[in-house]
Amino acid sequence: MNLDKDTIQNINFFEKITRAKVKCCFNNNIMTFIVDFGEIGKAIGKNGVNVKKLANLMKLRIKIVEFNPNPLIFMKNLIYPVKAELKLEENTIEFQADTKTKGLLIGRNQQNLKDLKKIFNYYFRDIEIKI
Repeated sequence: MNLDKDTIQNINFFEKITRAKVKCCFNNNIMTFIVDFGEIGKAIGKNGVNVKKLANLMKLRIKIVEFNPNPLIFMKNLIYPVKAELKLEENTIEFQADTKTKGLLIGRNQQNLKDLKKIFNYYFRDIEIKI
């Protein structure tokens, strides 16, 4: 992924406001910031003050996700607050959930699933996602 001028500016702005280290930033329907392991509390701020401040200043919806080197934990962080059971078998993560939850994960025209795969595959290229 190539970082353009706007993405770099967004990362710098986020780090200046939150004082948390950003690994990467994705601008899909929601501006998603991936922060280093252990930085999620600093990034969100007390009572979510940093998220609210950033959303107001950037005029965008903001999502902050904590990176984890374990693909299952990272995927759980990525889909939060949706609850689904995940299984890692060989090089495949499989979701097990009811139809409503699967519908939330897939989204209209599979847009949520495409965004999820884009972010996940940026860090774990060799693991496939099955819903």
